[in-house]
Amino acid sequence: MGFVVLHMEKAHGSDSGTTAHIEYFIIPKNADPTRTHLNRKLVAYPDGIKDRSAAIQRRLEETGLTRKIGNNQVRAIRITVSGTHEDMERIEREGRLDEWCADNMKYFTDTFGKENIVAAHLHRDEETPHIHVTLVPIVKGERKRRKREEQTKKRYRKKPTDTVRLCADDIMTRLKLKSYQDTYAEAMAKYGLQRGIDGSKARHKSTQQYYNETKKLADSLKAEV
Repeated sequence: MGFVVLHMEKAHGSDSGTTAHIEYFIIPKNADPTRTHLNRKLVAYPDGIKDRSAAIQRRLEETGLTRKIGNNQVRAIRITVSGTHEDMERIEREGRLDEWCADNMKYFTDTFGKENIVAAHLHRDEETPHIHVTLVPIVKGERKRRKREEQTKKRYRKKPTDTVRLCADDIMTRLKLKSYQDTYAEAMAKYGLQRGIDGSKARHKSTQQYYNETKKLADSLKAEV
């Protein structure tokens, strides 16, 4: 039984370098050109939106943010999902890749909101089939900073609990990242994939393989960008 691969990282600015890789404006050196036609978009862009970076910007503009977005603020979260190489090849051979893609999209839209998943691309022409998901971290509610401000007796004007904010930190807390690994593995169990052993990187050969797969996909994306 193989392992799931779920990697999340913050992106800054328009993230145009990653867009170039995902959209294949720049052809990766490790891509097999005879299989590039098998790649496909899993999320349709709105009218007038031509690529992933534009889709990120459109979501930010339409969501009703009241605070100005800082120059260094995280505007999107990159998510890469896959599985152990042999298992992904098996899923392809069994003709279940479309089902796997659909279950992935259901998981991410259910978890983060359909409107916040602005792009998703399946790549089948690199070593292991994988999906790049783009999440715009729109959340609701007051900032966590409020509690600290109250403790130091600073004046704080109470805001509505449904205030819309852009905050990757709220989505990527340590506990939430662990929860995503758990729940994603549960969603992928039907494909013979499981979660790596929690909290261990080297005590078991299979666990090491899991972390190697995760790092390999993440490093591959960074190298292409």
